[in-house]
Amino acid sequence: MADINSRIEAAKAELASLKEQVDKAMNVKKDQTMGSVTKNMTPPHIRGPPATKLRRTLKGHFGKVTAMHWAGDSQALASASQDGKLLVWNAVSTNKLKAISLKSTYVMAVAMEQSKGNMVACGGLDNLCTVYNLTNPDNAIEMASHDGYLSSCRFLSESKILTGSGDATVILWDIQAGQPLSNFVEHTNDVMSLAISPKDPNTFCTVSVDKTCKIWDVRNPNAGAMQTFIGHEADINGVDFMSDGVTFGTGSEDGTARVFDLRAHNQVCKFGKVSDGAEGLTSISFSRSGRILFGGHADSNVLAWDVLSDKASPTFTLNQAHEQHVSCLGVNPKGDALCTGSWDTTLKIWA
Repeated sequence: MADINSRIEAAKAELASLKEQVDKAMNVKKDQTMGSVTKNMTPPHIRGPPATKLRRTLKGHFGKVTAMHWAGDSQALASASQDGKLLVWNAVSTNKLKAISLKSTYVMAVAMEQSKGNMVACGGLDNLCTVYNLTNPDNAIEMASHDGYLSSCRFLSESKILTGSGDATVILWDIQAGQPLSNFVEHTNDVMSLAISPKDPNTFCTVSVDKTCKIWDVRNPNAGAMQTFIGHEADINGVDFMSDGVTFGTGSEDGTARVFDLRAHNQVCKFGKVSDGAEGLTSISFSRSGRILFGGHADSNVLAWDVLSDKASPTFTLNQAHEQHVSCLGVNPKGDALCTGSWDTTLKIWA
């Protein structure tokens, strides 16, 4: 037993040494910060409160709102709640366009198909991804293969969808057949969120409780992740691509938001301070230009960071945006509105 323990300790020491070498090699490449690059520039002024304010409140759920996703037209959005309802809204008029009763009340993921907006998907503790056609929601397609809860889902097209799960895998599905096409297996713990590149739908990013972010190619699942990014010190809850398709942002339980660049294969920005034990960021979303990174926080605030700045503190904060935990948020495709969802049962539109 003593021999095994000594070998374990030696392996841990070797691992720490290798990690230190990797960190040193990556830090050598960090020759400049975003702030130093832009210090001689005069970027446009960021419009925060009071100009940015609450415009609409969407009321209709009777349980915690757990997920939301905008449609491609930037007017409709879908939300899921622990009341067992999936609602599709017109965010301008605040009218409900569709209400779907779900078999499972604990829903954790929702997605709207972006090209036509006539399909919506959801999943949660039932381990299923269920796809509804909004013209005939009674004929739902249920897809079962995951061995854990469904944490996230995003449509690639009207015929294909990606799902991330607590079983540490991502699956690409054929929707009509209801069958998996590919499995993406490399994370060592729950996959919490995924985002598809807006420039290349074959590329997507996943984040996990294992504290890593991974870049994948839909066409080559057997090759494993194309890139792996490290830096966060706790579970990573949210990820979003910038509109350029080569930069993505993440939000974590460690209380920080970070920006990574695929070309540099490195972290280029870090916002917030690492905190132990405190609840952190639940979700993340870029403004359309990529200048602002929004983060939903468990303390009911929404934080907004300037990506061109080195300041760890937010450029502005939507203080007490909700009465409880902000569980989800997203900027619409047009970039003219931010939607936030909360455990206080409401969704709010900010602009």
